[in-house]
Amino acid sequence: MERVSLDDCEPSEAADGVHLALMAGTDSMNVQHFEIEPGAVVDEHSHPHEQTGFIVAGELVFLVDGTELVCEPGDSYAIPGDQPHAAENRGDETVRGIDIFSPPRENPSWQSD
Repeated sequence: MERVSLDDCEPSEAADGVHLALMAGTDSMNVQHFEIEPGAVVDEHSHPHEQTGFIVAGELVFLVDGTELVCEPGDSYAIPGDQPHAAENRGDETVRGIDIFSPPRENPSWQSD
């Protein structure tokens, strides 16, 4: 069993105001904590990983296929692998949440060495 505390993780700034930290993982999936500051944007991108997540604080607007989907605290979401998506924090509060990726993300381009 692996235990990883958020206090032990060093977040990386993947984009202006977007902070990501890889946490616990297995051969099949891993957990990522995120914080997205007010006004920050995650540009459209895609990846082969299935992505599910949960919003803990703030409001995150996802943009998928020309549709906006607002996720608030207590909401979860699922994004299929290879589906282009973007996200924006249009609110005044930092968005905090958790993503789970399957298969796991290993050495993503945004992660510090």
